[in-house]
Amino acid sequence: MPQTVTPGIKRAVPKTLRWWTELPLIVLVYASYSAGRLLARGDVSSAVDHGLAILRVEKALRLNAEHPLNRLFTREAWLGVPADFWYASLHYLVTPAILIWLFRSRAVRYRAARTWLLTSTFIGLIGFTLLPTCPPRLLSQGHGFVDTMAQYSSYGWWGGEASAPRGLGGMTNQYAAMPSLHVGWALWCGVMLWRYGRTPAAKVAGIAYPVLTTIVVMGTANHYFLDAAAGAAVMGAGLLLTPVMMRLADLAKERLSARSAPVAAASQGAGSSIVSGECQTSPGERIPRQRVSRHGPGAEPGATPADAGDGAPAAAR
Repeated sequence: MPQTVTPGIKRAVPKTLRWWTELPLIVLVYASYSAGRLLARGDVSSAVDHGLAILRVEKALRLNAEHPLNRLFTREAWLGVPADFWYASLHYLVTPAILIWLFRSRAVRYRAARTWLLTSTFIGLIGFTLLPTCPPRLLSQGHGFVDTMAQYSSYGWWGGEASAPRGLGGMTNQYAAMPSLHVGWALWCGVMLWRYGRTPAAKVAGIAYPVLTTIVVMGTANHYFLDAAAGAAVMGAGLLLTPVMMRLADLAKERLSARSAPVAAASQGAGSSIVSGECQTSPGERIPRQRVSRHGPGAEPGATPADAGDGAPAAAR
């Protein structure tokens, strides 16, 4: 049955995605994340105050799960060491792996998923800037937290200062804890696995990955529970803003195409000559690509002597 198109409505034709145009956007996610953490250092005293305020709110609401988890990870190395590897590595591996998987197998949904991730990351960077927060591991010892990454630093590639590679801890912003984008990105990965995974294992991983990441960030004393909740809230806000951001991107592309179209048309017109039907030429000037008569001036094929003018030889009888 032939498809009908409603007059006045343009059908959107999806364009083929190219990896060389998408790769810079993926790099932009991590560059913005790293740059935001580095630049938004904030005041240390304010960051400590914010961290203590979060801790007081959690105790008042009886949400303080960080202490028991941190004591467990500190006491049991077989839990603490894998948790530190999880925290230091997986968000750099799983997130781009999910993006590549979507790009290759779910290209129709890829653009919306990528826009959601970018938008949410940008919102999180705003949070780092406006609300620098001291993580539990950097509070004074009297608050009862142990930095498991420092305790188990001899097991991994990270140093005792942060989850950055050994010797580069001073180049990171350790007070970029609110919201937890570790949890936010893990939630994004979980949603993608749950929605587009075709196997039960993918569905289970979609639930387990964000849940375990939340436990890891608290047990390693890198985030409070409210940091994790804020990371989930940031992803929710990014999801709501995704359609708006996509429409703005489409509008910008349309305007850019509209501006470049006259330039392209002008460049094409400069390379070709168009002769009007009422064009007047000067004596002796030929219209472009006009053939020169082989019968000499004043005579055309089939012309009579009268047409040729006086002095023209008579046609042979």
